[in-house]
Amino acid sequence: MLTSLKRLLIGRPLKSTELGEQKLNKTKALAILSSDALSSVAYGPEQILIVLFTISAAAFWYSIPIAVGVLILLTALILSYRQIIYAYPHGGGAYVVSRDNLGKNPGLIAGGSLLVDYILTVAVSVSAGADAITSAFPALHPYNLPISIVFVLFLTTLNLRGVTESASVLAYPVYLFVVALIIMIGVGIYNTVTGHVPENLHTPVGTPVAGISLFLLLKAFASGSSALTGVEAISNAIPNFKDPAPRNASRTLMAMGGLLAILFSGIVFLAYYYGITPNATETVVSQIADDTFGRAFMYFFIQGTTALILVLAANTGYSAFPLLAVNLAKDKFIPRMFTIRGDRLGYSNGIITLGVAAILLLLVFNGKTEHLIPLYAVGVFIPFTLSQSGMILKWMREKPQGWVPKLITNATGALISFIVTIMFFLTKFPQVWPVLVFLPLIVLLFHRIKTHYDLVGEQLRINPNQPPKLVEGNVIIVPVAGITKVVENSINFATSLTDQVIAVYVAFEREDEHAFEEKWKKWQPNVRLVTLHSSYRSIIMPLTKFIDTVQNKAEENNYRVTVLIPQFITKKNWHNILHNQSSLLIRAYLLFKRDVVVATVPFRFKK
Repeated sequence: MLTSLKRLLIGRPLKSTELGEQKLNKTKALAILSSDALSSVAYGPEQILIVLFTISAAAFWYSIPIAVGVLILLTALILSYRQIIYAYPHGGGAYVVSRDNLGKNPGLIAGGSLLVDYILTVAVSVSAGADAITSAFPALHPYNLPISIVFVLFLTTLNLRGVTESASVLAYPVYLFVVALIIMIGVGIYNTVTGHVPENLHTPVGTPVAGISLFLLLKAFASGSSALTGVEAISNAIPNFKDPAPRNASRTLMAMGGLLAILFSGIVFLAYYYGITPNATETVVSQIADDTFGRAFMYFFIQGTTALILVLAANTGYSAFPLLAVNLAKDKFIPRMFTIRGDRLGYSNGIITLGVAAILLLLVFNGKTEHLIPLYAVGVFIPFTLSQSGMILKWMREKPQGWVPKLITNATGALISFIVTIMFFLTKFPQVWPVLVFLPLIVLLFHRIKTHYDLVGEQLRINPNQPPKLVEGNVIIVPVAGITKVVENSINFATSLTDQVIAVYVAFEREDEHAFEEKWKKWQPNVRLVTLHSSYRSIIMPLTKFIDTVQNKAEENNYRVTVLIPQFITKKNWHNILHNQSSLLIRAYLLFKRDVVVATVPFRFKK
């Protein structure tokens, strides 16, 4: 039943030779890998207005120059990541750049930040999508958290079906969102140019505002820069592109940057001219759409596509997280299971881990988007800063042809990213302080995992100069609970392997011990029986003490000890609960015994 359900949800397994068919063309890649960045225009401009509103609505005109600053940073990041794509065509993004140019620990900080950031991408996106739905239908507002969790489950299942299939489904809503916002921006600009928007809705640019400060403007700039989250995803996911992958990834990145600039600028412009004031129950995009079209078809079309892309922005995390995990796993900093492809050729362990972590995060924060965005944004600007700094060192060290303009581009991106990161810590410390705790812990965990893998590799490595240690014989211990066909099956198998067989019976009463010895002598006189008395009704403790004794003597004679456990298998699974599971407990306990082989001899019931 479980197998059938899995096939229904995920689909048939794909052959390894079908991997090429799972690559993305530019059109699908733009939708899948840009959805995070494009969706952030739904809340990035709003974050600017929220900061400025702490002074007064008169300060909203500052959103225009702040937006210009964000666009400058966007340009620097797009150009920089374009260079990263060509410099590191196998993907890895900020992690690989930082590791190769700044060192192991900066690389791990970048990698750890991005892993957490992609989890936050999913959580922020689905919670923002739920906000958009409840803005249009206020009656659903109490159900934000359940709606968000359902979205995560849907996206996890869809991505387990494969990159191409998820891209085919999710591309349409992304492009519908872009078209919807471009129509809204176009109509909104037409209304402002033709005088349909009253001039008294906004204060003129340049109006003096009491209480404004450079610190506040930098805070608003840092908050607005949250619209740039997701820009790095394409550089991480280069292996997902069809060949030539670097060129296709570069063109997709440039297209994403252009669309992001248009949508972000348009929303900031309309929010200013319409005199939009942010509030807790309705998003800025919803208010702009309402003022432009009223509560007509286009309003609900824009709200619907906005909700969809905010949810689907999470798919950027599903595309980039598994690939980043692969790079970290290849370097032995996280479990190797993240390098294994699933039935549909996707890295399913990474996909499932991401989905589970996002749901846990939503539960902890109760699905509140505003609580997640600062942590989300600072988590991505740390890798931004590290990757740009790494590229600076790369150009200075290698000095390829035309390296000076590249150096200036990366230096500009590094400086602005660093300023934004510092501003997040200074202005939103109560919300972003967890970064200072979990990043060192994550890096420490990376090192512990790497140390473990190194120690395992050292112990598993064969030394050609050292002759192998040969075992001269085998002693088989068979725990028995009675005289049955199950025990007979195991004893016969053991005696076919060696004449050194010891049957062990653990008795709770002295009478049972003597009675069993008498029965055994009549039934299996040629097999040695050892009876152990357990005053505390424990089977495992006296058995393991006996095994230790036998093992010590066996090692002196260069013998191997094998514990052969009889196990009967019921016809139906639910029948297992009707029997005690002593054999399973013994096996689980002995698996961790040093130099003891644990084997099971099954006896299957026919009815």
